[in-house]
Amino acid sequence: MGKTTLIRHLQATGERVVEETARAVIREQVEVGGDAVPWLDNDAFVARCVERDIAIFDTLAAETRRVFFDRGILDSYGANGALPSPRIMEAVRTRRYNARVFVFPPWRAIYATDTERRQDWREAEATFGIIRARLPTLGYEPVVVPKASVEARAAFVLRQAAGWEGSGEQANGAVDQERPEPG
Repeated sequence: MGKTTLIRHLQATGERVVEETARAVIREQVEVGGDAVPWLDNDAFVARCVERDIAIFDTLAAETRRVFFDRGILDSYGANGALPSPRIMEAVRTRRYNARVFVFPPWRAIYATDTERRQDWREAEATFGIIRARLPTLGYEPVVVPKASVEARAAFVLRQAAGWEGSGEQANGAVDQERPEPG
């Protein structure tokens, strides 16, 4: 839904970014014939993703520059209908991103499935609704990124993040349907 394209664009302009871990887990599991993919063993998939996301968050905890995440710990909370494990609940409570999280509405003109993303259009729309409703329950404010060119989206994100810096709030901004930045 344009997140990864935006992440790559922000990185090209010198911003610090973190790529999505879910796709890496899926690729690795497919390569070795493993079951820890959302369509075979969602609980194992979520567990692998959250452990990687926690490690990344902890590695960046002392980072003073702004960081944009394609996805993060919050994406594992209730992912694909899974009940959040105690590990995920503890991570969501103790590892806080910026209070505002960029979310991307489904955009049919650019939406595509592939071997790693099997989610159809209807499921993408439902997921967006779930994420927008869930973020406030976890203490985050979703900020919807408008449908526009990657340059316009980047300008929107950077303007919003710059405004957060002046508010005394951590400047790390999350880019994703549900994942924020370390903060």
